[in-house]
Amino acid sequence: MEAHGRTPTRRTLFRSGAYLATAAIGLAATATPAHAHDRYRRRAVVAYPPTHWIPASTSNYRVSSRPTSYPIDFVVIHVTQETFPDAMKIFKDPAKQVSAHYMVASADGYIGQFVREKDVAWHAGNKDYNNRSIGIEHEGWVDQPKWFTDEMYASSAALTAAVCDRYGIPKTRDHIIGHVEVPGTDHTDPGPLWDWDRYMDLVNGA
Repeated sequence: MEAHGRTPTRRTLFRSGAYLATAAIGLAATATPAHAHDRYRRRAVVAYPPTHWIPASTSNYRVSSRPTSYPIDFVVIHVTQETFPDAMKIFKDPAKQVSAHYMVASADGYIGQFVREKDVAWHAGNKDYNNRSIGIEHEGWVDQPKWFTDEMYASSAALTAAVCDRYGIPKTRDHIIGHVEVPGTDHTDPGPLWDWDRYMDLVNGA
């Protein structure tokens, strides 16, 4: 997501998993776990860490039938440049034209799912990569490594490993990439302070 040059306020409140769960329920009163809506996921749910379904605005992604319509070849790693609640509001705002499949909270690794994997989220800034990838946002700022907690790394790595297993994506840096590595992008996330060696070790050990 775009950087807005702001620093977080009331960080303790915003980084609470309980707060995120309450906010998600308030914004999506009918929310249920994402796999309850996805027959394909039900066959592989045991491989996934817990997620909460928080639907993005239907104006912010494209309905599809992946992997039938497009193969899923990549996982794209992002950093929000926002708090989780603020990024959640952006994904739910129909005017924003942006979304990701998942977002991981800093404090406790809480995972919200905003777009079903079969659908095309608008996260990579490249149509071809959007069509063929799963986008995972991470709460925080690229120049503030304190947001990249043990809990965030572990939870995100478990999610990425499960996605790779589900679609046969190699667990390598050729297929698990940062937003900065998407051709044509003007973004820098997840930035030089994201610990790729640690993350890939976790993905391959998950």
